[in-house]
Amino acid sequence: MAQHQSKCVSDLPRTLQWDTLVPVARGTLREEQKKATRAKLIEAASALFAERGYDAVTIDDIAGAVGCSRATFYLHFPTKLEALLALADGDAAPSSLAFYQDLDRVLESGSRDEFSEWLTRAFDWFREHYAMFRAWDEATVLEPTFRDVARKGIAALPDSMTHYLARWPEEDRDEARLRIELLVTQLERFFVRWITFDTIEGSNDLVVEVLTDVWFPALMKPST
Repeated sequence: MAQHQSKCVSDLPRTLQWDTLVPVARGTLREEQKKATRAKLIEAASALFAERGYDAVTIDDIAGAVGCSRATFYLHFPTKLEALLALADGDAAPSSLAFYQDLDRVLESGSRDEFSEWLTRAFDWFREHYAMFRAWDEATVLEPTFRDVARKGIAALPDSMTHYLARWPEEDRDEARLRIELLVTQLERFFVRWITFDTIEGSNDLVVEVLTDVWFPALMKPST
């Protein structure tokens, strides 16, 4: 019987023999464990950055929150900044880009009401992510690499709005991009003072109405 089992195993194709299958299974398990640890580190970094900002959080803080060593952190991220970048790449940046692609559709429709609805959705996005604003601002000041990433991220927003840009003459498209970048900046700064610091008063409906009055005509196709 033992001889028969040995013969059956040896007759299997090399890729299916046990001495190949077992290391593959172990390798797969290690990869899954590695992914799980990375996800936990990102989750811990997100919570700590939201609570304390970027500068006050250390690598030891993030590793300690997960229950792993500093060395384990470095297996996944060479620096604290890389953990912050992973957070942005995982959620905020893609969803922000999608919002401005949606704005492109809204402006193409020419509907003031749709623009107001877009602003309402934009504020919902800010409410979802506002806890990270402090960390992003601090990293922009402290980390030249993050500053470059932020600059490219903001530039990508108008570049994604192909219909909007196409309505502007070629020689005026830098102005068109600047208008979107000013919109992005004003919405973010206003939201921080309105919701986070509570230094500006106004109901959601009033804010949307006033910003629509200001920005909807400013983003329409320029008169010729």
